[in-house]
Amino acid sequence: MYRQTWLDKLERKCGRFAIPGLMNAVVFGMGLVFIIDLVTAANPDNTFTLSQLLYFDREAILHGQVWRVLTFALLPPSSSPFWIVLSLYFYWLIGSALEAQWGTFKFNVYYFSGILFNILSGMLTGSAWNTYLNMTLFLAFAVIFPNFEMLLFFVLPIKVKYLALVDAFFLVAALVYNSWPGRLSVLVSVLNFVLFFWRDGYDIIRREIRRQQNKRKWKRR
Repeated sequence: MYRQTWLDKLERKCGRFAIPGLMNAVVFGMGLVFIIDLVTAANPDNTFTLSQLLYFDREAILHGQVWRVLTFALLPPSSSPFWIVLSLYFYWLIGSALEAQWGTFKFNVYYFSGILFNILSGMLTGSAWNTYLNMTLFLAFAVIFPNFEMLLFFVLPIKVKYLALVDAFFLVAALVYNSWPGRLSVLVSVLNFVLFFWRDGYDIIRREIRRQQNKRKWKRR
């Protein structure tokens, strides 16, 4: 018998508030910010960009610039026109795939809980970026579609599960080499991924332990 999870119960109560095509809006917002930054930066007399108004700054938020609590999620992931096109296409791809797999409500919960945890991280440490938020999207995609292939350097086909291992390595490195505020920022920022996938990790570890135990039993015979 199917056992309802807390997410199923929450969807029954709040599912009507979910935003369809959320990643479309996020990608459009990032692209718009990038274009405005590009136009303003082209003016040699202008040293101000829109991104400067949007990034997370605890002191500015406490002094009334409350929009920064959310707008940091729209900061472009690159300053290069070439890479921004690839990055935005990639985020649209993984976001759309996750929404199609999970449903609109669950994807909304995953993305917005990621924002909330990054806000918490920012209020504790003073700043927050959408780097880890975007990374948790990719990690979720890699868990659900591990054998999806991408062209590394536009030539070498590689499965996303291997790229996810690289991301995991950088997360571990950030935990090891960062200061304590930096470590706290990493841990809090990826809590949405932990909450959604801890059970899968637990099941994998349990199956591996059981496999090793069975292997040892066969060797003793």
